[in-house]
Formats: sequence, structure tokens, C-alpha cells
Amino acid sequence: MMYRRCRSSYAPRGNSKERYCRKMGLTIAQKIIKSHLVSGDMTTGSEIAVHMDRTLTQDATGTMAYIEFESMGLDRVRTELSVAYVDHNTLQAGFENADDHEYLRAVAAKYGVYYSRPGNGVCHQVNLERFGVPGKTLVGSASHTPTAGGIGMLAIGAGGLDIAVAMGGGAYRMNMPRMILVRLSGKRQPWVAAKDVILELLRRISVKGGVGAIIEWGGEGIADLMVPERATITNMGAELGATTSIFPSDEVTREFLRAEGREADYIPLASDPDAEYDEIIDIDLSTLEPLAACPHSPDNVKPVRELAGTPISQVCVGSCTNSSLADMLRVAAILRGRQVSPEVGMSVSPGSKQVLEMLSECGALTDIIASGARLLECACGPCIGMGFSPASKGVSLRTFNRNFEGRSGTRDAGVYLVSPEVAAVSAIYGVITDPRVFGEYPKITVPEHFRIDDSGIIPPLPADKAAAAEVKRGPNIKSYPDTYPLGDSVRAGVSLKVGDNITTDHIMPAGAKILPYRSNIPKLSEFCFNVCDATFPARAKEMGQSIIIGGINYGQGSSREHAALVPLYLGVRAVIAKSFARIHRDNLVNAGILPLTFEDPDDYDTISEGDVLSLSGLDGGLETGRVMLLNETTGKTVPLAAALSDRQIAVLRTGGLLKYVANNMN
Repeated sequence: MMYRRCRSSYAPRGNSKERYCRKMGLTIAQKIIKSHLVSGDMTTGSEIAVHMDRTLTQDATGTMAYIEFESMGLDRVRTELSVAYVDHNTLQAGFENADDHEYLRAVAAKYGVYYSRPGNGVCHQVNLERFGVPGKTLVGSASHTPTAGGIGMLAIGAGGLDIAVAMGGGAYRMNMPRMILVRLSGKRQPWVAAKDVILELLRRISVKGGVGAIIEWGGEGIADLMVPERATITNMGAELGATTSIFPSDEVTREFLRAEGREADYIPLASDPDAEYDEIIDIDLSTLEPLAACPHSPDNVKPVRELAGTPISQVCVGSCTNSSLADMLRVAAILRGRQVSPEVGMSVSPGSKQVLEMLSECGALTDIIASGARLLECACGPCIGMGFSPASKGVSLRTFNRNFEGRSGTRDAGVYLVSPEVAAVSAIYGVITDPRVFGEYPKITVPEHFRIDDSGIIPPLPADKAAAAEVKRGPNIKSYPDTYPLGDSVRAGVSLKVGDNITTDHIMPAGAKILPYRSNIPKLSEFCFNVCDATFPARAKEMGQSIIIGGINYGQGSSREHAALVPLYLGVRAVIAKSFARIHRDNLVNAGILPLTFEDPDDYDTISEGDVLSLSGLDGGLETGRVMLLNETTGKTVPLAAALSDRQIAVLRTGGLLKYVANNMN
């Protein structure tokens, strides 16, 4: 039991500084945080440190994370469980990806990390199947780590350096989030999928609506959602900007764990009846209809019926969002005995080796292949532009979680996010189709027991053999870029000014041409901001040091720390924006780049690319939370907000988190 202060904020038991007016219950997230709290006051907005039971990495971010971990000088990870997945960079057109995989395999074996080899599946799907445990904490170097919230984990996406610190036994630090309850009632109509539930929430509150919040899903309607469907919803909670999303652990959870042969991992987990929330959102499932997120944002949501008849050239089913066995069985049932339209190229990517094997065993895989759909390996693939890019100006329906401009690998393509049901029906007709015209909703049967084959997960070496193990580094694997301690002033020109909702895909694009250089920051820098301004890298290098100006929600999207490390390498010393996405702001601090926000958003309009800006008095300004900017070009003074914790200030003054950790290790 916790106690509520009269102004509805929270504090850990035994905090003598707080006065309480009455007892109150806890939300699911508050219960897990309380049981893992290392330090801090659970007052909304204040910094807390939370112990992380488990970590995960994927190969697009993992190589840098393990380079960072190695620099700490530890001989073993200090987590309960850490897993390194290979699921992003699986196209091997050159030596780069293969070298990274060899490095990851070897470093995992040496330092006590399990290694999920290429082809074993997408990290979030495999983690849900084999490692998801209700009530545990998980931090992962992938923004969609909250997928595990579908099984009742407190799962948070973060930058690679935060993961390295967690693997070293350090706590994960964040501001205590506010609590939002999404209360589901009623029952879904046929052809309405879990994807439509999260798209409805995105339609209502936007990609910024979850910033600074944990979203808990509850109400009688959750009983209608299987764990993989819950995971679809928590996965796309990342698109709301939420810290994480979470479902209760109930009999539905127990059933899933039993099917995975892990019923012993089950614990019941629910919010207390008298738990209080900062906001409650009600969704009546019976009123929902099939929805689609239109280009180029997950919150640009419209009913499929309004888009019906739009010609399409491509359909992609899979990714960490909709690649479960249930998803695939529904797609197979729709395609059975039918052909994909000749004008449409369709790909299907099962989320894991387990899913693929079970599809094969029951014959559903034959239905998919016979329809003319192309089977891709169990990996992220087209979701991050790693193959199967759309045609020029093509319309692509995808069951994925992001449709940012250029993310597909084709900048002028129109990407729509839809459910597997909408995708499969539309593939048959060759146009966007409301699946309700297809007829009776297909019935599927999910086995009571899943096929268990963990041969694709390689355990680490025993500690007594690990010390002598060699870690090979190919020529594409470069060291962590140099960082610089923040002094009392920064004077630099504006190298780039961008607008609202700049994503990490804008800052540091994905795709088959770029992803192989994730462990090579100098090479990767050539592509920085190419979607916005291809001349930026050369200009930033020439300036030596510079400042970037951004709009609302700067840095939304992926957890990839490369979106901070590459600007660091190019000399960016500060980013001034109207507002920041949580993970990217943290990654900027970790890299030693100062994030500041306009006190008056209208001051954004007073600064132009090329202006020379001066930030002075930072030593005192960061402490008070207010920094004055002098635009030397115009003579205008602009007040800026610096909402940084004492620890974050210390990290910046030291020159980034890596140096800070090195200076403070026992």
C-alpha cells in the first residue's frame, strides 16, 4: 500500500518529508516501480531510479551498446537475464552485417548474455514467447520494448548507453510518469482487430498524447484480447510517445504462458480498486470499425471505408506489431483458396521461428504461399526499410507500427498502417478494402500448446570459460565518438532548422543502405538528416560546432541513440526545440548534447539557419532551469527552459553518460 499526498502525488514508504492525507491503492505500474525502486520520490515528474531485472538489444543498436558495456571494464552482466537479438540487419550484401553478428555472438558469450541468432525471430515477439514474465522490469534498446507490457511487464525502450548501464547493474533513471487508464468496454464486432483499438487511441490523443505517461489498459473489454493482441496494443503505445503501456496479468496471461510451457512464470497482477489515475479514457469496443493510419504519421487515422477503392501496389504483413501465430492464421484463412491480385506484391514475415514452424505444421503456410504471397524470413525486414521497398509513388499497406516518410526505403511512397485482416483482404482485391464486405469473419483455432524449440537461442559461456574467450571486431566496427564536457557557455551557429514531429528516421534514416553502418559512426554521419537536408553533414563538419533548432516533439520514434551520437560526431553541442520526445531527449543528454526548450514557442520563429547563438551562464542557468540565449545575428534575447535533473546536469558537465559512469564506478 502507498500513500497519497493531498495533491495526488506519490512517495515511497518511509519518506519522512512527506505528509499524507489518506491511504490509496496503486496502479499496476506503480506496484512494479515501487518493488524495484532504487532511489527517488515517486512524485509525478521527479527523477526516480528503477532496478531493471532484464535487458534486450537488437543488432541495429546492440553493437554500440556492447561497445559501451565493454568500456566499463566489467567481466559479466549483472542482470537477471540479458538477451542479444539479431533481427534488423539480416540482409548481408556485404561484410558489415555479418561482422556485426559475429561480434554480437562473441561478446554475448563472453559477458553472460543469451544470443538469439539470425532467423530466430523479431526481438519483441521472441521475448514475449520465451522471456516475458509478469511483474518483471525490462529495458531494451528498441523503442517497441513496451510490447512486453502485453504480458504484464514494465518494459521500457531506451538508448543503447542506458542499456549498457543496466547490464552493468546500474539503475534506469526516468521521471516518474503520470498514469493514464484506457478503459475498454463492450465487445469488438467481426473484422475489428486489436490494431484498430490502438489506432483509435492514436486518433484521439495523437503521437504526443502519451508523453510523460504510462498507459494502463483495463476494463471488462480486455478479456476479449489474447496476449498477442494486447502486445500489438502495447507495442504501438510507443507511437503515442508513452513511457510504456501495460495490461494486467490475468487468466488470459496464464493461458498464454501455459501454451509456452512457462505457467510457473505466471503471477496475477492488477491495479488496486482504489487506484487513482491522472486521466481516464473510455473506448467502447462495440463502436469501433476497421481503421488505417494514412501517410506519414501513425496518428493520421481514418476509417478504412473512407479509403476504400484506393489502388495499392504492395501489402506487407509482419513486424513486431502483427506477426504472432494468431495474426498469421487469420491471414492464411483469408487467403486460403484465393490469389493475391496480380497488381500487388505481398510479403509475409512471421515474427519468430516458433510461429513459422507452427504455420508449417498446420498447413497454414501452404495457404499463404499458394496465394502468391512471398515468404520473408523471421525478421524486421521491410518495417525498417531492409528489403521489399515499395515502387515509386506506390501505395503500400503494412501491418507495421510506423509509416514515417522514407522509412519504407521509398521516399515518395504512401504507406498505410492497417490490421492483418485489412491487409489480406485488400491484397486480394488490389485496392484498399473494408474487410467487412468480404463476408463471414474467419474462425481460427490457436493451439493449447505451442511448439517449443529454443535451439535458436545460444546460452553464454560459463564464467570460468568466458575470461579466455576472444571477441572479434571487423573493420566496420568503430569506437564510441569523442564527447566534450559542457562548460559555462556555448557559442555556435545554427546548422539546421527543422519543423514539428521530426522523427529519428529524419535524423538518422534506416534502410538497407544505411543500417549496415550502425557500428560505424563516421560513415553513418554521411546520411544524417538526409531526408530533410542532404547538405547538413558537410555543413555541420565545416562549422566545427553548431546548434540545431527544432519544433514540437523533436526526436519522436525509435530509441536509436545514433540519432544523438551522429550529431555529436558532427559537432552539435545543443538542440533547442519546442518540445522533445522522451527517449531522444535522454539520448541527447547521454551523448553530452544539451537539450533546451523555448519558454515561448513563438520564439522559434525568430531564429534562422546560419544565425550565431550564444548560451552563457550555463553553470547557474542549468541549476535554476532557465537559460538565456542571445541571437548575435539579430540581437534578440530568448529565454529557454532547461528541465534537467541534478544527475543529468552532472552527466552534461562530465561529457556524457559514458564518462560519468566511468568516473563514478566503484
